[in-house]
Amino acid sequence: MTQPSKPALTDLLHAAVTAVGGVERPGQVAMAEAVAEAVDNGSHLLVQAGTGTGKSLGYLVPALAHGERVVVATATLALQRQLVERDLPRTVDALQPLLRREPQFAMLKGRSNYLCLHRLHEGVPQDEGDGLFDQFEAAAPTSKLGQDLLRLRDWSDETENGDRDDLTPGVSDRAWQQVAVTSRECLGASRCAYGAECFAEAARERAKLADVVVTNHALLAIDALEGAPVLPGHEVLVVDEAHELVSRVTGVATGELTPGRVNRTVKLAAKLVNEKAADALMSASEGFERLMELALPGRLEELPEDLRYALMALRDACRQVITSLGETRDRSVQDEDAVRKMALAATENVHEVAERIVEGSEYDVVWYERHDRFGASLRVAPLSVSGLLREKLFTERSVVLTSATLRLGADFNGVAASLGLAPEGTVAAEGEEEPPVWKGLDVGSPFDYPKQGILYVARHLSQPGRDSGREDMLDELAELIEAAGGRTLGLFSSMRAAQAAAEALRGRIDHPILLQGEETLGELIRRFASDARTCLFGTLSLWQGVDVPGPNCQLVVMDRIPFPRPDDPLMSARQKAVEEKGGNGFMAVAATHAALLMAQGAGRLVRASGDRGVVAVLDPRLVTARYGSFIKASMPDFWQTTDRNQVRRSLAAIDAAAPAAE
Repeated sequence: MTQPSKPALTDLLHAAVTAVGGVERPGQVAMAEAVAEAVDNGSHLLVQAGTGTGKSLGYLVPALAHGERVVVATATLALQRQLVERDLPRTVDALQPLLRREPQFAMLKGRSNYLCLHRLHEGVPQDEGDGLFDQFEAAAPTSKLGQDLLRLRDWSDETENGDRDDLTPGVSDRAWQQVAVTSRECLGASRCAYGAECFAEAARERAKLADVVVTNHALLAIDALEGAPVLPGHEVLVVDEAHELVSRVTGVATGELTPGRVNRTVKLAAKLVNEKAADALMSASEGFERLMELALPGRLEELPEDLRYALMALRDACRQVITSLGETRDRSVQDEDAVRKMALAATENVHEVAERIVEGSEYDVVWYERHDRFGASLRVAPLSVSGLLREKLFTERSVVLTSATLRLGADFNGVAASLGLAPEGTVAAEGEEEPPVWKGLDVGSPFDYPKQGILYVARHLSQPGRDSGREDMLDELAELIEAAGGRTLGLFSSMRAAQAAAEALRGRIDHPILLQGEETLGELIRRFASDARTCLFGTLSLWQGVDVPGPNCQLVVMDRIPFPRPDDPLMSARQKAVEEKGGNGFMAVAATHAALLMAQGAGRLVRASGDRGVVAVLDPRLVTARYGSFIKASMPDFWQTTDRNQVRRSLAAIDAAAPAAE
């Protein structure tokens, strides 16, 4: 009996696009064909797909058609929601008649994202919660924390999946920590009285049965780093918002020690271990805290002897506690297994970080940080995650990485190198292992950037210095906002610069200025999108997190090229490592970092086919410095000018043509 012919990819894509109410675009078709080819031959693909391409269907359709399990990892909650609540349900319904099967899909996050019923009903271990759960007994708790906990208990009776992100409005991190556990703190379904009802376990079971598993970069990193698989086996991995992957993996691979964290570990373990172990940990904790009081921010290329001894004492004391936790039982402690699990998790974490820093790997960077509110911390992070990603990500599956910004400068090689991939087409020398085979593809954007946008560089301004005082920049910013009639997204390289600009301009212009930090980000973006005359100023999360199509965002301003701070320990160490190998550290690290952010920031302007506007860069170095051409080549292909009068006339015309603001 002959097998039914496989449906054509173009027919599947057409059905899916029609189902979501979209329009087929040449770039989307080219992307889908390239993804299908990579999946079929087991190779890897880096595909840049501009805003409006419809890239989610560009990878979902060929992945579903392939028939094997696919994991899709994204960086943001917004995209996860879009995939699970909109794109996947409609796409599956549309493809089912053609595929003659109904693919299943599920979302999976880390355990601490789900409500823990054991923690909720049995309470937080003593010394950890400080009687917080007693507030449940009050008829009407008065503190914000008590009210949040009461809401969480009520919500636990209503929620189907226990996912924190489904709780609206949300609760503080402190409140959530009272009702959630990490994977290390979890008792395990077989030992927990609530195992059969566990939300995290249910999510894992759904993922095991799904054809498409949607997760986040952090869980993907944990799956790669920790050896114990948390994602179900899969043949295809799609990393969306892939420009974020290296920083997310670095974050997961970063260890931190603070006096507060160590003191918490002492409290958790004190009642469970023998007196000798408890005293040793207490003494080591006090010694570490004394040192941290004197810590000055900066990289520690050599570990000071006093810090080395303090960390060795901490490591050895933690080892004693871990041994003692395995030997002793205290029946007077209520729900002792949960308390023990929590103490063990905290102690193991301190032990691992202390040992890692003491060992002093040449592949790690160690530094002190000091925060005005939280005090000093000691941190350790990998110098590079490229080797890790090459080994863990690209060996067992076909990987598709996609974003609107992967092609920096003229090619994909910079981003590929950060992921552990050799330049495209590299062949291994005799006797060496062949590098992963990959292809780079830029499918462009459906937008006509030269006609829809202007890139204006204020060449006449003074060059930014290390201080934030730039009066000429503030004058220029005020004039641009007035010409645009508001409608301005201000992207600043630091929070201090954003605050200074907001403070200076609120007294000079008539248009309202919203400032990041004065309200939740979601509320700020909602207000910005609802009032055309309003401006929104902020820093990093706004460079990548604002999607406001239409006339309410017609001017995007960047105060300066967002190079990493010269004193950033990790970035400066990475730059130095490139230079020691004979490369250009500044271009490989600092310029690449800036180009990625500026490409993302400029992408906030044109979000729909009818959008018009200006991206204004108030940093003359974009046209005067040699690296400027590299950064500009990474940005959308807007029409370019340095003529300040021309750009004011253009902004005024765009403002006049926009629908009247209500």
